[in-house]
Amino acid sequence: MTSGAPIKDTAAMIAGMAPVRDPEIWYFCTTDDASLAETATPHALTVFAEEEGTSLILPEVVARDLGFDLEIQMSRITLSVHSALDGVGLTAAVATALSEAHIPCNMVAAYHHDHAFVPAELADQAVQILQDLAKGNAP
Repeated sequence: MTSGAPIKDTAAMIAGMAPVRDPEIWYFCTTDDASLAETATPHALTVFAEEEGTSLILPEVVARDLGFDLEIQMSRITLSVHSALDGVGLTAAVATALSEAHIPCNMVAAYHHDHAFVPAELADQAVQILQDLAKGNAP
């Protein structure tokens, strides 16, 4: 992963995104059971409190062991560029490129990097599309 100062320029963020596929399978899970959420939280990649309950992104083994519905196997593609929190356009460019290829995408932004979650069976295709986008080759 890249380090250093965050990049804010849209073209530089896109050119430097260097997508990396995580080999782990992830599941988007939700529960309104506070005890279950507390048990799952230490294993979660991320946790978000929503009005309907707690949403968690969990590794497959944890999601299965805790009895969550295993709806869609997701792969995480990390955009290695250290994008600025107030940068504009990276998420839109990624989501647009993937949507044009009919690849569902759930974006999660963290402090250093943005992460695209796509159905696992489409992850290799998604990485290729994002690599092409970074090289300036529109999909």
